[in-house]
Amino acid sequence: QVQLVESGGGLVQAGGSLRLSCAASGDTFSRYSTGWFRQAPGKERLFVAAISRLGSNTNYLDSVKGRFTISRDDAKNTVYLQMHSLKPEDTAVYYCAADRTPSAVALRVSGADYWGQGTQVIVSS
Repeated sequence: QVQLVESGGGLVQAGGSLRLSCAASGDTFSRYSTGWFRQAPGKERLFVAAISRLGSNTNYLDSVKGRFTISRDDAKNTVYLQMHSLKPEDTAVYYCAADRTPSAVALRVSGADYWGQGTQVIVSS
């Protein structure tokens, strides 16, 4: 099993940037594909980005392509989501996710077995 703890959320003006971090503990982090999902108030949880084991493949929600970048540092057991050009519609609770699947696409489609507690991102207009 792996435990996930997110950080880096906060309040930012539209057009600004934030970097979310997700620290993993427990099992060997490099065995997991990881990703980020988000949930806005009153809406379902949606996929945002994923990165495969070893970082060989990434996958993004169309609306964040070119603005968000997912990366991982297996030496630090951490996955990051760098967010630029933030928009009010990016406001949500962002959740880190991890799964033993080798594929970023599979994590996007099927979800993950392990989740963090979430970190709030608020983008003001």
